[in-house]
Amino acid sequence: MNMDSKETKFGFLRFIRSFGYAINGLKAVWASEQNFRIHVFTGILVFVLAFILSVSITEWIILIILVFGMVSLETMNTAIEKTVDLTVKEFHPLAKVAKDLASAAVLLFALCSAIIGFLIFIPKLYDAVKEFF
Repeated sequence: MNMDSKETKFGFLRFIRSFGYAINGLKAVWASEQNFRIHVFTGILVFVLAFILSVSITEWIILIILVFGMVSLETMNTAIEKTVDLTVKEFHPLAKVAKDLASAAVLLFALCSAIIGFLIFIPKLYDAVKEFF
């Protein structure tokens, strides 16, 4: 793939090809990153639980944004890590800081997502258990 392509910056064919590049990126992050797969499986569990507990449309929107935001951020973290690895051949303290900062962003969003998930699911789980007994 030539990054300095002379082809037009606009056009339907270019637009269609961009989806192929995105799919290649998804395949790459799925194949190489355990944390991405964990986030995807966790997201699926969240959606199943949301369906079982009949969350509101607003809660669905929030959960969808959180799950897709999480996997998007994990993908961006991977891109940053790969870029740092590409540009730095030996250990460099700033390279480590860059990678640590990207990982910290993922951790912070995961914590935020978990807190919001608990706020949505705990009352519904409590009500479901209360009804059962």
